[in-house]
Amino acid sequence: MSKNEIEKHVKGESLFVDDFTLPDRTWFASILDSPIAHGKIKHINIPADVRAFTYRDIPGENQIGNIIQDEHLLAEEEVNYIGEPIAIVVAETQEKAEADKRRIEFEFEEHEAVTEPREAFRRGMLIAPPVIFSIGNTEEAFNQCDYVIEDKVEIGGQEHLYLETQASIAIPGEDESVKIYSSTQSPTAVQRATAKVLGVAMNKVEVDVLRLGGGFGGKEDQATPWAAMCALAASLLNKPVKLRLSRQEDLRMTGKRHPYSADYKIGLTKEGKILAYEATFYQNAGACADLSTAILERTMFHATNSYFIPNVKTTGISCKTNLPPNTAFRGFGGPQAMFVIESAIFKAARQMNVEPYEIQRKNLLKEGDYFYYGQKVERCKVGKCWEGLEKNFVVSKKIEEIKKFNDSNKLFKKGFAFIPITFGISFTSKFLNQASALIHIYTDGSVGVSTAAVEMGQGVNEKIRIIVAKALGISLNKIKMETTNTTRAANTSPTAASSAADLNGNAALIAANELKKRLTETAGRILKTPGENIAIYKDKVWVGEKSSGINWEELVNRAYLMRVSLTEQAFYATPDIHFNRSVNKGRPFAYHVFGAAFVVSKIDVLRGVYEIEEVNVVHDYGESLNITIDKGQTEGGIVQGIGWLTLEELAQNEEGKLLSNSLSTYKIPDIYFTPKINIHFLEGSKNPYGPFKSKAIGEPPFMYGIGAYFSLLSAIKAYVGNIDFKIHSPLTPERALSLLSKKKLVKA
Repeated sequence: MSKNEIEKHVKGESLFVDDFTLPDRTWFASILDSPIAHGKIKHINIPADVRAFTYRDIPGENQIGNIIQDEHLLAEEEVNYIGEPIAIVVAETQEKAEADKRRIEFEFEEHEAVTEPREAFRRGMLIAPPVIFSIGNTEEAFNQCDYVIEDKVEIGGQEHLYLETQASIAIPGEDESVKIYSSTQSPTAVQRATAKVLGVAMNKVEVDVLRLGGGFGGKEDQATPWAAMCALAASLLNKPVKLRLSRQEDLRMTGKRHPYSADYKIGLTKEGKILAYEATFYQNAGACADLSTAILERTMFHATNSYFIPNVKTTGISCKTNLPPNTAFRGFGGPQAMFVIESAIFKAARQMNVEPYEIQRKNLLKEGDYFYYGQKVERCKVGKCWEGLEKNFVVSKKIEEIKKFNDSNKLFKKGFAFIPITFGISFTSKFLNQASALIHIYTDGSVGVSTAAVEMGQGVNEKIRIIVAKALGISLNKIKMETTNTTRAANTSPTAASSAADLNGNAALIAANELKKRLTETAGRILKTPGENIAIYKDKVWVGEKSSGINWEELVNRAYLMRVSLTEQAFYATPDIHFNRSVNKGRPFAYHVFGAAFVVSKIDVLRGVYEIEEVNVVHDYGESLNITIDKGQTEGGIVQGIGWLTLEELAQNEEGKLLSNSLSTYKIPDIYFTPKINIHFLEGSKNPYGPFKSKAIGEPPFMYGIGAYFSLLSAIKAYVGNIDFKIHSPLTPERALSLLSKKKLVKA
């Protein structure tokens, strides 16, 4: 983020949907949602003086499914999860809307709820048919292995817990049009779904996004229903309507990171080379598809993390359960896959009586290797990141210090873990890898830039400003990022997949370069010299290395008087990507981000409480556009990843009711839990697909949090010895204490 943006946040001056000045006659909405996880709606009685809308009031289609058309905006005869919207209650004040909602009477015929993915699989409750990625022959390879290890892994979900809850304002216009201010990562998804619900053309729906108070994927698809409900109410009332979920409503009614249950089988030689790997992923999708099939596909792409394995077979199964539809979350299925392969390596190391890093290091990807889905490993940096980690942080010395600490301490033990990462950058659906940009240069020299990128605290607007400023050769303070708006940037892809800066930045770069070319030619005509002799930088026009005496503002004004266009729209589509889903082979990613981390933790063996002491990272940023932004994203991703696998425990009862439904029962890392994070930027890495050779940053650092889990298991192992562990995340202090108690059980 820019200094100005940070100052606005600190002063409380930044505007979010809940801060907007509302038009006169605005009504307020509250959502009546299902109190049961599964059943039929037998009866709903809405008092005559209560304004409420159900699916029967929808003029268009009651369908908002994105990938699969299986999600109603409002429940019809059946409900499938606690929190499923049934009716929109509206009133002149929020308080009255809430009170009116409580007056509605309803009756349900309750059915059995299924909340576990393996149980859903046994019952044939699937979102889509299973998917298999494979290469080689795993069965033959296992016969050649000296060690074959099989086990099961349970992976918990994660709450997004963005600061700004889901919110929308809808204002009806003329000719059935509506303008929506939405807290969404996907303006076009909101536009498309709302148009379908209202039964109008997409050009009747305008969606505008200023900024989000956090998203992390939770507003990629799941901002859509609230915006569509708000627009539906506004259209039916012909009045502006505002809808904002309370924190508890947001926790109850929205989906989370997908929990997974997984089986794996890994085969190694006695030297530690991995010859074969199989994994079956049971994904807990929740009641509707949402983005689950795409997320599962990303799991399949990252099943072997940073390792070359010649024989691989992975199976992905998206299971339908009676929970809110789970959704996108930073990493988009990749973290779950990486956690499973790291679990397999940890278990293999135990059986072979070696440290996990000995296996990890021997199997790292190398230049020219192939991923099991057919893509060649290019510009591979994972080995260099690992070497840089050992060198820059003197890891061997740290390991010796940890061993000495453990030898001399009975009540506390330390552990460590390495975690390499290899993360593909691109949407895995090729058509989403496109973006446009619109740049206006005004006659006073100021510049307005519109793209599809949504700013949600990740600094994408600042990066695009930097790109445009560098391309035009002008000061950063001359450039303003406009709101993300579907009338200025149409048919937008979501701000997701770590691709916003790449896609929108490249589009903005193309537009800026075209404007720069146009202006240098104009300067050449003014100065009577060929355009190729002209340069624009430092807000001035130069002829060779000499200043022409013409500054930026004068050049722009003279270009306007000469009727030279000062507006440019540009389009960018990621080249060189393709994937054939009939054989699950291709080149789905433009490039990969690489990195490696060394994580140290300490645990109290009597109480089970612990701290993650330090996370040391060597990360491949390419040529960073802004080191401060990239470092901040890395630190934030690491802490969020650690939280997922340690403190953040989602809990539902057998009836599908969320038990971790407040900030007193759902814990996230705070400043006191945050470890010391040391980051080294890998040098000499240039990315031909990123603007100015940069690389994506949003998601990859999240995976370093996996190292925290295994560093804690290492610390526990230092106390209980080389006994077997069940891999179950998150590793809360309670669960850690249970593992520590195994030492007593062994003695008995």
